[in-house]
Amino acid sequence: METEMHRFGTSEEDDEDMGLDVKEEGENDEDDDEKNSTPTMVGVDGVLVTSNRSNNRFQHQHQQQFQDQLTPQGGGQRRCRPTEEKERTKLRERQRRAITAKILAGLRRHGNYNLRVRADINDVIAALAREAGWVVLPDGTTFPSRSQGVRPAVGASTAVVTSPTSLPLLQNQGSSLRGMSSTCPVGINDEACQMKGLYVPSSSAYDTSASAHSQSSHMLGVEVDGQDDPIIGVSVDTVGCRQVDMRSKLQERDFAGTPYVPVYVFLPLGVINMKCELVDPDTLLNQLRVLKSINVDGVIIDCWWGIVEAHVPQEYNWKGYKRLFQMVRDLKLKLQVVMSFHECGGYVGDDVCIPLPHWVAEIGRSNPDIFFTDRSGRHNPECLSWGIDKERVLRGRTASEVYFDYMRSFRVDFDEYFVDGTISMIEIGLGPCGELRYPSYPVKHGWRYPGVGEFQCYDRYMMKSLTKAAETRGHSFWAKGPENAGSYNSRPHETGFFCDGGDYDSYYGRFFLNWYSQFLTNHGDRILSLAKLAFEGTFITAKLPGIHWWYKTASHAAELTAGFYNPSNRDGYAPIMEMLKKHGVALNFTLAQMGISDPHMDSSEALEDPDGLAWQVMNAAWDSCIPVISENSLPCLDKVSYNHVLEKAKPLNDPDGRHYSAFTYLRLGPLLMEPHNIMEFERFVKRMHGEAVLEIHA
Repeated sequence: METEMHRFGTSEEDDEDMGLDVKEEGENDEDDDEKNSTPTMVGVDGVLVTSNRSNNRFQHQHQQQFQDQLTPQGGGQRRCRPTEEKERTKLRERQRRAITAKILAGLRRHGNYNLRVRADINDVIAALAREAGWVVLPDGTTFPSRSQGVRPAVGASTAVVTSPTSLPLLQNQGSSLRGMSSTCPVGINDEACQMKGLYVPSSSAYDTSASAHSQSSHMLGVEVDGQDDPIIGVSVDTVGCRQVDMRSKLQERDFAGTPYVPVYVFLPLGVINMKCELVDPDTLLNQLRVLKSINVDGVIIDCWWGIVEAHVPQEYNWKGYKRLFQMVRDLKLKLQVVMSFHECGGYVGDDVCIPLPHWVAEIGRSNPDIFFTDRSGRHNPECLSWGIDKERVLRGRTASEVYFDYMRSFRVDFDEYFVDGTISMIEIGLGPCGELRYPSYPVKHGWRYPGVGEFQCYDRYMMKSLTKAAETRGHSFWAKGPENAGSYNSRPHETGFFCDGGDYDSYYGRFFLNWYSQFLTNHGDRILSLAKLAFEGTFITAKLPGIHWWYKTASHAAELTAGFYNPSNRDGYAPIMEMLKKHGVALNFTLAQMGISDPHMDSSEALEDPDGLAWQVMNAAWDSCIPVISENSLPCLDKVSYNHVLEKAKPLNDPDGRHYSAFTYLRLGPLLMEPHNIMEFERFVKRMHGEAVLEIHA
């Protein structure tokens, strides 16, 4: 038995420490003795390498050895461990937990891993795998990202088996997940070769060089020959006399020589306070200098209607913005400015609350129909209803006139920044979050992903428009919203309107959805025509959201409630592109990242397709010769996320060479400024600029 234990790099005492599950303190130890007879292989540095419960020869042999060791001579029942041994086991468990706690604390502090408070070894492995370029789904399914290629054949190579518990410690000492070697080499025999899918870390997640592959050969006591299998077409390594399937190394695409895509960084939401004062200018100045040093093209800032015109109509306070703009110009950075006519707060990434102007809120208290309203009569003060675009309900002005006066004031007060080219782009806010959409999924009203949302057309001004449209059609009884569209958190199949073959495709459904989506397009057309007057000669953009959940259903329910009439049998984005092209306005499309960057959302039943939606929207824009700008919707700090953005920004093998006209990074903050993150971001910027880059090593 002692000989067998040394074959796997451990002893009988180590086996007792690592091979037997230890219950929490206070649990029944007798049950622990009876249940934990599962065989365990112990590898280098105490790695647990377990196989499944199949009846293979390898598992059966060692199961019998464990039983022989734990069973008294002559057979019979297993002996019960003495009290002292149980206490030693509990003490070892406490020590193990203390070490685990320190490892997790170090990863959170120094490695920028987003680990929950009660993280376990699965969370650690998942975090390390994601950093290495793998996609890890919530259910544990793990696979390479799309940007990774198949490893080419190389010469002599070797495998390295490393303890998972040692990975965080090695990383904090300056190593990455790639290229880690154990202090104790392991010999791989014929028995171990029966285990398929052996994972071998390399010196880099994306390194395909022969030197990197051969580097690991000096870390192991066996030789492994690499070759391409002619049948399966993937890399297979031969260990001794057996073939072992090896994970393909991760191939990172080279963007050197590709088109230059400018990169802008969104400034923090709270950089200007409610008194229109610049907050913490010294820290901001240092951060801007860092951005300038890594050749970021410029920054983006929201100009909040609720701050500038907060108290009295047509009294504009631009004081804090003037100081900020001067700081940006002194550093020779470009500026993009967002005309933000919506409320801030309540969505992902919103860490401040900026309401609509006080005088607007006063009007809303006496006339709540100036806000979007759902079927239950709940009003949403997030932004003004498009039904009052031409209604003089805002102290004698229409909503369109209020927006135009605000834009004209900005253009006059900051004329010098337009003249010298510091302000390079203006984005016009057209709805909630500045996006051209209805506020159909408000978290404040109880919506949770992936609910279909609700139609937002029940204020009296929009209902008046619907009534007129129904009467014009000759069916006055159609002057109502759908009655079987469910609630905010319904699924399409649970409703009579959105289900397959549902009322969305009936005569009434097509009439209502045409009116609902046309109202959205008309609002965008109206406000953008005024923006062209206010900012003549300036590059203007409008933002569309990436509503990708339920995209694989026939109705595209979440898009319908948001105002995009885009079921599977209709292109709902073509009319919007025609409207943007009419005004010469560029498209800013929010890049959906749910599949790789937001493990907290359950997308297993949402039938989402972020890539399919992005493909449809971007091609609709490019086919109309509309420039496309994009921004990330979720935090983006790691290589996998950056590669995802790069692949979308510069599509591979596009016959027309189409690409983003610019990219907006959300958002500037202390986390981005941490050394490793800013180095990775600098590398991303260079690749967006089409420059050659080198691999970053910790």
